[in-house]
Amino acid sequence: MSRKYEDVPTKGSEHLPLDTQVTLQNGEQVIRKQGRKTLGQCLVELYYEYCGNTSLHGIQYLGQKRPWKEIFFWICIFILSTFYCMQTIGKIYDKWVDTPVIVSFSERSTPIADIPFPAITLCSETRRPIDPDAVQYGHLLALIEKGENLPTNLTENEREEFLTLLHTCNYETLIEKIPRLSNQSLDYIRILRNMSMDMSWQISYCKWFGASDTCDDLLTESFTEDGLCYTFNAFNGTDLFREDTVQYRIMGLESQVKVSSTNRINRTLTWSLEKGYPKYTPLKTYPARVVSANTRVSFDVYLLMATDFFDYTCSGATQGYKIALHTPDDVPLLSKRFVRVSPGKEVSIAIKPVMVTTSDGIASYPAAKRKCFLNQERYLRFFKVYSERNCEMECLTNYTLKDCGCVTFAMPRTADMPVCGEDKITCYLKAEDNMLQEHFSSQYENGNNCNCLPSCTSLEFDAEISQGDFDTKRYFEASKMDLPFDAAISHLVVHFKDNEFITSKRSELYGFSDFLANCGGVLGLFMGFSILSFVEIIYHATLRLWSNMRSRKNVQ
Repeated sequence: MSRKYEDVPTKGSEHLPLDTQVTLQNGEQVIRKQGRKTLGQCLVELYYEYCGNTSLHGIQYLGQKRPWKEIFFWICIFILSTFYCMQTIGKIYDKWVDTPVIVSFSERSTPIADIPFPAITLCSETRRPIDPDAVQYGHLLALIEKGENLPTNLTENEREEFLTLLHTCNYETLIEKIPRLSNQSLDYIRILRNMSMDMSWQISYCKWFGASDTCDDLLTESFTEDGLCYTFNAFNGTDLFREDTVQYRIMGLESQVKVSSTNRINRTLTWSLEKGYPKYTPLKTYPARVVSANTRVSFDVYLLMATDFFDYTCSGATQGYKIALHTPDDVPLLSKRFVRVSPGKEVSIAIKPVMVTTSDGIASYPAAKRKCFLNQERYLRFFKVYSERNCEMECLTNYTLKDCGCVTFAMPRTADMPVCGEDKITCYLKAEDNMLQEHFSSQYENGNNCNCLPSCTSLEFDAEISQGDFDTKRYFEASKMDLPFDAAISHLVVHFKDNEFITSKRSELYGFSDFLANCGGVLGLFMGFSILSFVEIIYHATLRLWSNMRSRKNVQ
């Protein structure tokens, strides 16, 4: 079937449809408009139209009637450009997905008044007073190593104290496997309180914020793997532990401010690590803080060490005190890091805060991407406050309970959780090593089972330590004072090093706008592509194609 055309005289420079054919008839220019075209014809026509009008670089050469070598050259250039463009965008996308958060230094310094003074835990290496007429720990330990039974003439208190010392003394002095020596479970907290020396025999003088206070006003009891310790500026047990834990019950009343010898008041917690102190909070608050790095507003304490009570079979060759510095909402872990204060030494600790804050923009990212937990995002069974250290302690507790069927007296626990006896000492000592090995082996498959990421806002304290001799005898002679007993005295001073410090800040490395801008730059560099180029493609593939296919009549 032949096509029909209607010839129409031209009208000057009037716009002509793209599907027209211009010819001369009887010396007059005639426009011949074809009737409705097939889809294939429309697509071919659309291809040439797009190539001739697009803003993409190199595409216009593909729509020209040029030698095939030139067309092949531009096809290769376009393919290579597209390949490298997509490869670069893929790398940008991977970086956006895998490492969306960057840690950098903050633009401003932070005054030390914005953070609390560190909590300071003091643990004596002397576990108890030694009665020279009683059976000593070393003698009883030697009997156990020989496989003999404990003497039958031991009093109940002596037996309980020895079984408790097995858990708190230096583990290197123990044999690998200790048999069960008692058929009943012991209340180790009660025994530690009864057998430990009174605080006045361990700490003789305390000063805080330039004012001398009785140590009872500043220090609270805390129970660690080393036994009974004393802590300054830590959270109340009721603020740190959950209500159903043993620590909540035994440490709550011991963590109150003493107004006088007969009057205590509860402290109200308003500070948190993420939000800091509320506005208009008074200087003297809870947890305590300072405004200056001056040693006159430091924590100053004199530590007594009764030389007659040194038990080298219990504590080993080292005597003195272990000092742990930690944030007020952390539990002290003396097995992780501590400072030793030896007898007859003056030790000065200058604190350098290491703080990481978080911008609001990263809250939308999952914790696995930002590598930290926001406040209340990670629930802990035993603790009200999440921190990496508290999480690790809870994880070790759960692992020990699973592996040994019990937990140590110093671990956070509920009343229904059994406490390990002396026959489980080897088990719970190996539990931590086994847990770390399992997590190391499985981290490439299932990740860290504990899932103890750092807090998005975290605070730690580095220490610069200096020490010198503290001549106890001459000091007391010059002061015309008498020693209450044969003791070596050490002097400990803890203070901030500087009035301000530089914090680090977690923030977005690539937000969506950054990702879009980077992709746009790469597309523009390799192909000259922009949003309008994308609109051109949509326009030619839809509206322009539809308009061309609606042309039905021949117009002459």
